[in-house]
Amino acid sequence: MNDYTAATYGDKIAEVYDRMYPMRANVGPTVDALAKLAGNGPALELGIGTGRIALPLAARGIEVHGIDASEAIVAQMRAKPGGKAISVTITDFSQFNLGGGKKFPLVYVVFNTLFQATSQEAQVDCFKSVAAHLTDDGVFLVEAFVPDPTRFIRMRDDNATVTVNGKEIPAIDLVNHDPVRQLVSSHEIFNGQSGISLYPVQVRYAWPSELDLMAQLAGLRLRHRWGDWDGSPFTASSEFHISIYEKAP
Repeated sequence: MNDYTAATYGDKIAEVYDRMYPMRANVGPTVDALAKLAGNGPALELGIGTGRIALPLAARGIEVHGIDASEAIVAQMRAKPGGKAISVTITDFSQFNLGGGKKFPLVYVVFNTLFQATSQEAQVDCFKSVAAHLTDDGVFLVEAFVPDPTRFIRMRDDNATVTVNGKEIPAIDLVNHDPVRQLVSSHEIFNGQSGISLYPVQVRYAWPSELDLMAQLAGLRLRHRWGDWDGSPFTASSEFHISIYEKAP
């Protein structure tokens, strides 16, 4: 994946993304929590994609702006009702400057999308870019999985035989894990009308404590960390987290 860029994932998966992830269709609790944090808005979504969160949030009357590196995946949002009304900047969200002194009471990145910034430096840059676009009382919300080291050990240099709708696909290199860079390179499998397709994805995972340090470097601090969208406490058994950062005094 030497030619993998910030736009690659969205460009490749745009047309099938919503069908590949129907489990993400129940976005009500997510939108409820974001709407409370946004207040009167506006809100900024990093990696806005097909608008799965932005569109229902905008339907609440909150002005939503988006950033995404992939024009192809944003086009999927544009084709949906209300999609053309959302302002989107096409750029890498790890380093952005919207200009005009635009500030937001809420910037958010969900569905592990922060990890699509595939180096620690890029993730730190993202926090710094966000901090520059927050109002004084604004917050940055990050939803991400908690890394499971044992899972990554099992996945390292993994070859597998996958059965999709009765069809066996032998010896496909599904996942490569680089523990030094905390980088996982993989291919997602989708069985569509035209047959079985592979979609490349790279993620650079980080532990919550590492994200807290990135926030500190950007002049932010942790306000809350939830274990679910209903505000449940984050515990040692939590598989993902919703972390909310604010400007440090």
